[in-house]
Amino acid sequence: MVRYFCRKKHGGKMLCPDCAALLAYSFARLDRCPRMAVKTSCRKCDIHCYSPEMRGRIRELMAFVGPRMLFIHPGMALRHLWDEFGPNR
Repeated sequence: MVRYFCRKKHGGKMLCPDCAALLAYSFARLDRCPRMAVKTSCRKCDIHCYSPEMRGRIRELMAFVGPRMLFIHPGMALRHLWDEFGPNR
């Protein structure tokens, strides 16, 4: 998702330094998440691992890429929708 966002917003084939830093930050936060095994998404989590600035950047990215995910990666989009809105959620 970050690569798609960067390619469409910043125009390069490689990640720009800002997007590369955002991707590295998100991987580091996910690696340290204490609720990774039981939560469905970061948006629904009661613990916010991201700094306010990075949360804003992730929200911007998700707002841009989210609606396009069904066309970019349909399987991942459907799985995410199931996790978000499926039974027992």
